[in-house]
Amino acid sequence: MDRAPSDAAPDPMASRRFRGELRRWRTRKGMTQRALADRVRFSRETVAAVESGRRYGSRELAVRCDEVLGTGGLLASLWPDVAREQMAADGRRGPRERATPRRHTPADDIVAMIVDNGARRGPSEVVVELDDLRTAIDRALSQGHR
Repeated sequence: MDRAPSDAAPDPMASRRFRGELRRWRTRKGMTQRALADRVRFSRETVAAVESGRRYGSRELAVRCDEVLGTGGLLASLWPDVAREQMAADGRRGPRERATPRRHTPADDIVAMIVDNGARRGPSEVVVELDDLRTAIDRALSQGHR
């Protein structure tokens, strides 16, 4: 059977099928959500939310579940359709861009110092930098409320 092109309309049933297969394979293996979560290194809450349809999960979750449950790659094969459905639901077509550039602030300088020099700084120095960042944020917020 031919697959639809990648730019085809998303299948509104993709996530329903994905979560149904996930639950079916998990219960077939006699695993609780917690047991599966522990084996795939995700939280039980994530597994429960994906199975109930409260969230989409991720390709990584699909691949790890395939490995643990022995599905032969079924969940990963369903993932592209789920991802298209998720993007359509989110109203996205790809990475989002900022509409207008953000103004540079003193907090940006502090964050840059922490990131650029973090490997050379000790934990106490990073804490001081974070305190400075909090002060800058508090100052910016108080100026915005005037």
